[in-house]
Amino acid sequence: MVTVQLPDFALRVHGGDGVGPACVLLQDRFGLDVNVLLYAARVGIGGPLTPPVLQAATARVALWHAEVVRPLRGVRRRLKSGPSPAPSPVTAELREQLQSLEIRAELIELGELDALVRDTGPGADDPTAQVTAALLLAVHAHSQRPLTADEDAALATIAAAAVAVATT
Repeated sequence: MVTVQLPDFALRVHGGDGVGPACVLLQDRFGLDVNVLLYAARVGIGGPLTPPVLQAATARVALWHAEVVRPLRGVRRRLKSGPSPAPSPVTAELREQLQSLEIRAELIELGELDALVRDTGPGADDPTAQVTAALLLAVHAHSQRPLTADEDAALATIAAAAVAVATT
């Protein structure tokens, strides 16, 4: 498997068919950081993800995510429906600019997480299962409840895209 830097890996995975909506579904239902989720997938490519490694990654970006990424996302999402004068052509431009800033902030976060990526070897015989296990660990860090069918499907979509990116 070819290894890539986390920001490139995350962008390529996120651009995969159905991955963006899958990430948003999990983000909104579990309150998780999509960048940490994609970090988990990347680590899962090269070896098992352990709870201490996931905790270190989450801690490394927690303040940045809470104080920069989430507020930018919150304002961008709010402008879809208001307050007045939003939504309007004038506020649509502002919303696009906020989206660009949000992406830039997330790339900074991915750069921080990339410093923690350590491949442990050639990976598992079944990389999809290993990536899925890493993704589940990231989700279960937020909630131990069983996943619904659409949440399971979202994880499968992300895992398949991560393996596809890693093998191309």
